[in-house]
Amino acid sequence: METSIEEKDAELFSPQISPGGNHFGQPEFYIDGQVNFVGEVGGNGAQATIQDVSGAPVESTNPLGYSVGWWSALFLNITMLIGTGIFSFPSSLLKSLGSVGLCLLYWPIGLAISLAGISVFLEFTAYFPSRSGAAVVWLEQAYKKPKYFFPVAYAVQTVILNFVSSNCVVVSSYIFRMTDHTPSDWESKGVSLAVLTIVALPLIISTNWTLRLSNFFGVVKLVTLFLIIVPGFVALGGGFKSVPNPKANFHNAFEGTRGNGYSLSNALVNIIFSYGGFDNSFKVANEIQNPIKTIRKTANTAVIGIAILYMLCNISYFAVLTKEEIRGSTEVTATLFWHKIFGEKAAKGLTILPVLSAASNILSTMVGHSRMIREAGRQGVLPWPKFWVTTWPFGTPTGAMAVVWITSFIIIVAPPAGSAFNFIVALQNYPESFFLVLTTAGLFLIRRDRKRLNLPRPENRSWTIVAMFYLAANIFLVVMPWIPPAGGINDSSFGFFYGASALAGMGIVLTCGVYFIVYSKVLPKWGGYQLRQVVIRLEEGSVTHKLIKIKNEDLDDWDFKHDPSGNSLNENQHHA
Repeated sequence: METSIEEKDAELFSPQISPGGNHFGQPEFYIDGQVNFVGEVGGNGAQATIQDVSGAPVESTNPLGYSVGWWSALFLNITMLIGTGIFSFPSSLLKSLGSVGLCLLYWPIGLAISLAGISVFLEFTAYFPSRSGAAVVWLEQAYKKPKYFFPVAYAVQTVILNFVSSNCVVVSSYIFRMTDHTPSDWESKGVSLAVLTIVALPLIISTNWTLRLSNFFGVVKLVTLFLIIVPGFVALGGGFKSVPNPKANFHNAFEGTRGNGYSLSNALVNIIFSYGGFDNSFKVANEIQNPIKTIRKTANTAVIGIAILYMLCNISYFAVLTKEEIRGSTEVTATLFWHKIFGEKAAKGLTILPVLSAASNILSTMVGHSRMIREAGRQGVLPWPKFWVTTWPFGTPTGAMAVVWITSFIIIVAPPAGSAFNFIVALQNYPESFFLVLTTAGLFLIRRDRKRLNLPRPENRSWTIVAMFYLAANIFLVVMPWIPPAGGINDSSFGFFYGASALAGMGIVLTCGVYFIVYSKVLPKWGGYQLRQVVIRLEEGSVTHKLIKIKNEDLDDWDFKHDPSGNSLNENQHHA
């Protein structure tokens, strides 16, 4: 059914629309001469998702289920927010900034940027509430031309750079530190692979158990922070003889502040990454009942609560440890803190908490990555779409999880430890920052399209000044890697040219562009065909697009037999 925006706008938002489209179970199409939009309702109680027809179809009944409730959404964010940074990052932050006062001022800046990000992401989700995958969806819908370019580019980089290897290696190093054993290269790799596999199993077997583990780990992380905060404030009150002068670091708190532009900027980059993970629940939006209301409360609660705890943890560190101890620390700052308060044996035992924290970060990261990869597969731009989207046999994203495990396995095993591994980890961040800039800018494009089409305001809308602030923060993340470090052009975490990871990241993006041109322009012209999308419904309930080749002479007939989304107008052809 095709109608104009002006004639059918009211029907699209009518409460009579059933999951999947109108009361006949078919999607509603709205055409204004430039773009084709489709309105569909998912099964998560949200308003209609109105999107360009090239986007992956809405799954009216999500085969992954709707298991993510209020607490699960909250802890998906908390377990991502509290990674390993708060247990070790204060040392590098103090080295960069020089003073206690400036270190404490930087954390609220990270909070402000995170809150701005939540506001922007909530508006995106309000436009497409029955689509999981977050940026996968938002880029697809913001940049509709050239058709399929951004879905191709982002899908390829998502698949290539989805690994969780760095966290696995961190857990391995913590475990060996607890046992006072210096591992060989392959001992470290072996433990890292064991961690990867053990954490991946529940995600493949059961979404419900994965969420329960996430909730449990979230509680453990909060307890861990309180095991830093409470002793620290007891010490601040003079409760430990091992801390004779707990207020020393707070006298002349800004003494020693450094004015080096690179160190100040680099510290801000690290602060922003320390808050990374506030967006994790957005990636599972179609598994949440009433996603806008739920995510708005849980995401803001998580990031504000964790920011307060971060500040209190830092105050505790500075109350117990001297600046020299923190700067000179060669171990986890939290372990050094516990060592001074409770003694060596207790400190070594408590190191299990950062281990669990890092392991739970792997779990939560895999939850988000698997949903993004599955949604990228549902766009139809990757080969073998059934593999990417399948939920067989356990109702979990098994195909996507297999990809996460395989890529992480390769990154752990293939490069030697040290410079090569650090380079690959750094490479992972830059394309993500680049696409985040494009995603944030894309919000204004979506607003423009919806205003031109006279569509209603979303359930949640970000202030424009907030969106601009978040865009500026992300541009900063893209620009910073190009600024030479103070120690020279080879003073990087991987030991050679500091801009190599950014150049390689841009190379991946450009490679995606070349692939798109060859796949969607050159080969169709040589082969005398055009790409068309078709909707495929798998037996377990997954719905996906697939791009197929239609000979030029058959285009009119094919278009006549399919609606703009790619559904066959013959019901008997709906399954494949």
